[in-house]
Amino acid sequence: MQNIFEQHLKELDYERIGREVESIKDASGQYITTDYLKKIFGLLDLTSLNTGDNEETTIEICRKVNEFSLHFNDVPPVAAICIWPSLVHVARKYLNVGGVSIASVAGGFPSSQTFEQVKIMEVRMSVEAGAGEIDVVMPAGRFLAGDFAGAAGEIVELKRAAGSAHLKVILETGLLENMTDIRNASLLALYSGADFIKTSTGKLSPAATYNAVYVMADAVRDYWRRTGRKVGIKPAGGIAEPFDAVVYSRVVASILGEEWVNRHLFRIGASRLANNILSAFLETGHGKTNEVNYF
Repeated sequence: MQNIFEQHLKELDYERIGREVESIKDASGQYITTDYLKKIFGLLDLTSLNTGDNEETTIEICRKVNEFSLHFNDVPPVAAICIWPSLVHVARKYLNVGGVSIASVAGGFPSSQTFEQVKIMEVRMSVEAGAGEIDVVMPAGRFLAGDFAGAAGEIVELKRAAGSAHLKVILETGLLENMTDIRNASLLALYSGADFIKTSTGKLSPAATYNAVYVMADAVRDYWRRTGRKVGIKPAGGIAEPFDAVVYSRVVASILGEEWVNRHLFRIGASRLANNILSAFLETGHGKTNEVNYF
């Protein structure tokens, strides 16, 4: 893995990245339109990872997704629902909207601090229960200790266990010390078979940041140019405001192109964001917003 880092060695200019991100942010206001927010809504992984989640709460989420078009017929459905592995079988039974995937966290989420065989089994069982997408956490402890081969080896095994399901690898960027670490963690996940790389679990602070996503997108671009394989990006953790969601999409588009801003290559993990985007559709000319609490 050290050879991979050396092959992709790049001097990261933190100040330049900061300036470019600020420029992207400044230009993002023009995308706060109904049509663009509808597009963003269709890229959401609607997430429920609460300690008290159960079959009843999962059935309710599925019901709301199933009936969404009855209330918002001109808004696309979310891209996926993201739930605990023990509840995947419930979603498989009750979710019946075409194009909405069932995503499950697995592999010792959110810390990745359990036995490797337990992680593998949890991924495999989640897929067997009906998950088409699996969100796992990179073994950050191994990465931070410099055991890059061990961290990569785990991801390879989890990808094998996931089979045809898409594997999203969470880097937990808030734990990484600098942008070079974020770049190297991205490359490690990419070369280990990740179908998406994701910023955060949402359980630690800081979670997603614009700068982290910029560095991740830059790594994805370099990997794509070298291998020809396109890999997705998923900002997640603390993203609640529509403007922030738009900025993340524009950061990715600025580096990877507009073609990356689709459900196959870009997702946003969030729980509160869905209602806030729906509320933004109803903003009045007086600057007030009719709050929507559908989800």
